[in-house]
Amino acid sequence: MRVVSPKSTERMRAHGPDGVETLPRVGVDVPGAPAACRRTLVERARWQWRPADGGDPAAQAEQFLAAHGLPLHDLARPAPRHDPAGVCGAALYVSAAAGAALTGGPSGAPNPVATLPELAVVVYGHAPAAPPPATPPAARWWRGTFVESWSPRQHAEAVRAVRAAIGRGDVYQVNLVGHAAARYTGDPLPALSRLAALPGARYGGTLTGAGWAIGCASPETLVELTDGRLITRPIKGTRPATTAGRAELLASAKERAEHVMIVDLERNDLARVARTGSVRVDELFAVRRWCDLWQAESTVSAAVADGLGLADLLRAVCPGGSVTGAPKLAALEHVAALEPVGRGASMGALGWVAPGRLDLGLTIRTAAMDAERVHVWAGGGITWGSDPDAEVAEAAAKAAPVRAALGGR
Repeated sequence: MRVVSPKSTERMRAHGPDGVETLPRVGVDVPGAPAACRRTLVERARWQWRPADGGDPAAQAEQFLAAHGLPLHDLARPAPRHDPAGVCGAALYVSAAAGAALTGGPSGAPNPVATLPELAVVVYGHAPAAPPPATPPAARWWRGTFVESWSPRQHAEAVRAVRAAIGRGDVYQVNLVGHAAARYTGDPLPALSRLAALPGARYGGTLTGAGWAIGCASPETLVELTDGRLITRPIKGTRPATTAGRAELLASAKERAEHVMIVDLERNDLARVARTGSVRVDELFAVRRWCDLWQAESTVSAAVADGLGLADLLRAVCPGGSVTGAPKLAALEHVAALEPVGRGASMGALGWVAPGRLDLGLTIRTAAMDAERVHVWAGGGITWGSDPDAEVAEAAAKAAPVRAALGGR
């Protein structure tokens, strides 16, 4: 894959939302796409949104999907029989900034990947399986040194600012995220595919467009719809993947309190779009592994309400509570004030949507590329009990496997 120039992106915009002939042709590796269909998926149409486009992006996405054979205005309806000759489903990407806009919060600092849309929908149909076309040898991959958007001292000062806000009673928890970027040359798709293949990447995959590419290795479910039930799996709490680290995570009162706070927030988010009385916590504080880290995960589920459409679901769950904090809107105000660089492709949603089936991962452990740079993000939840230096170290530990998968000089 060659990430095309911003001029190519402008040509695509001028052509209109269905100008797919201007897009790079790559294999389909969208998180959540049906495994049995991936070799036969072909792009049928795409639509992208940026704030300058105006309007309600969630409603527009739902309308675009319906116009291309994917009606998602009532997610409670049973899934239709899969048509191997028809439309299969669609990739859906929602940035953290778009999610904040949907919930009425501030969008934060500008997106550092200027070519990246804030919301993208790509509709796929089926075609007979065929050998991939011959491609010229890719240019040798080279990645430079990552340059941080803030220093460890600035990160620690932001943690202290959150603790002061908690002390004043403004918030209970705020998730702080740092950014770094590095120059690169060569074909970025193999590097993003390595990232997507990291151990524990439940939502490992890639999505590309004119002038941008995303690689995701997320283990976290933002929202899944299966058999009429909505599921979210918030992750909060991290330790090294050692025997001692697991024991320490299980014994940490601070980590458990932080985790339960987000579980309660997610319960409230699902209750807004669920049948009354159907929300339940199926699993609480289960410890699972991602790369060389233990992480605490819970499972919250609810019966989907009749007549619930995709747009209203996105407004309820975006951005994910585990990457904002609590209360969500108050936390977003502090995120916007403290983070010097926008969250870009991270802390949003990426996955697959189709009638009767939906599976969106929360884009932690995610990288994005423009024509010149690869961008990564990492952070963690800040509570009153947070130690600034420990939070800086935790963010670095989360970023390390992502950076390693993206190669080096």
